[in-house]
Amino acid sequence: MPPTVSQLPPAVQAYLLEARQMQAMSFMVHIPLVCFGIAFPAMVAFVEWRYLRTGDVLYRTLARRWTKVMVTLFAAGVVTGTVLSFELGLLWPGFTGNFGSVFGLGFAIEGFSFFLEAIFLGIYVYGWDRLPPRVHFVCALPIVFAGILGSFMVIAVNGWMNHPQGFTVDAQGRVTDIRPFQALFGNTYFWHELVHMYLAGNMVAGFLVAAAYAVGRLRGRWGRYERTAFAVPLSVAAMAAPTQIIVGDWAARDVATEQPVKLAAIEGLSQTANGVAEHVLGYYTDGRVEYGIAIPHLLSLLAFHSWNATIQGLDTVPVADQPPVNIVRFAFQTMVGVGTLLALLAVVYMFIVWRYRRLPITRWFFRAVAVAGPLSYLALIGGWVTTEVGRQPWVVYDYLRTAAAVTGATSIPVGFGLLAAAYAALIAGTFWALYRLAKSPMPPAPADPARRLLQPSGGPGAQGLTAVD
Repeated sequence: MPPTVSQLPPAVQAYLLEARQMQAMSFMVHIPLVCFGIAFPAMVAFVEWRYLRTGDVLYRTLARRWTKVMVTLFAAGVVTGTVLSFELGLLWPGFTGNFGSVFGLGFAIEGFSFFLEAIFLGIYVYGWDRLPPRVHFVCALPIVFAGILGSFMVIAVNGWMNHPQGFTVDAQGRVTDIRPFQALFGNTYFWHELVHMYLAGNMVAGFLVAAAYAVGRLRGRWGRYERTAFAVPLSVAAMAAPTQIIVGDWAARDVATEQPVKLAAIEGLSQTANGVAEHVLGYYTDGRVEYGIAIPHLLSLLAFHSWNATIQGLDTVPVADQPPVNIVRFAFQTMVGVGTLLALLAVVYMFIVWRYRRLPITRWFFRAVAVAGPLSYLALIGGWVTTEVGRQPWVVYDYLRTAAAVTGATSIPVGFGLLAAAYAALIAGTFWALYRLAKSPMPPAPADPARRLLQPSGGPGAQGLTAVD
């Protein structure tokens, strides 16, 4: 094990768990907004491009309405992102004080991307009816780029926290020989996190937007506008969901190599062994998984693509260095279980569109999409709990313990309560604004263009259910 950082002594903190929960609460509120920042601007730009390509006013109408949603979510993201930035310094001064010079470049670039996004978002919103159509469309591209760049930097920092490099710790516990570019961009571990998160962002944004229109379909609102607004995000999510399974295999193999204790917690493996089984469901107690369904050799096969590969158990580290097994295990199984269901739903959708050249027409499908929206968020949180809690008790893996990074302030419970109340107000206000936007009057419906890409299959049951141009 490398030498740990000892420049600052561990803080005397009775509220370490509350500090972690406070950070987790902020993250749970902010992360879906990150997903929309990654994926939604590209959806808006695609719809506007369709308008430029076809001249169909419906696409322009949809792009303008989605722009209002994008601005609302961006404003909420500004609030939650600012809170997270302050929490990083106020709750974890040992982390920023020791390693700020290593990861600071990533957050500096993330701040630049935020201002770039804000500037062009203002131009984009103001430019409707004021800029030439093609110039207005070009102004959407920096918004797409900035949303991706900002999340890229944050994920690079998180990848470094899980697989730290690009610095040296001397005999006195001081961080020296700092190489920030190597730490952030030469870190091979973070690449699977990046791809995994980008796919998750498209899944969450796609399924949540599609879920809103699926609910409208179940309530009888299903004109050509609604069909278009449903098909675009669902197609994005449907392309991402099956691919996520392949990327998940890549991530699992990296975790097995670089963070074997996290893998042991995911499975609930107390002792190092060969040819290890994978247990589906069940819970960990007394060194074993109870009531789980064991699939022989599967963990060894998934982790190393070898039938009898050796998997390190929790016994390889002291108890103090082991993460809370059941939390990590439940989170991981939630992510995998929900992700598998979403991938199956995506395959069904793509098969129907390919085979019948139309959107699905059965009510059960729209019910499934309506549920898929919140489930995709649940899978996202499960994945991040696996990543972050599975790294415990380290904030920088094998270098800095969470207990040594936390503040010594005693007012954490008060701040926790005030922040929870503020988030409740923000969430209520955001949903109220989105509800008002959904209820705002629709412009006159444009006539269907003569040329259609996907034709109706016929019959009263399929009327109005064709896919979009």
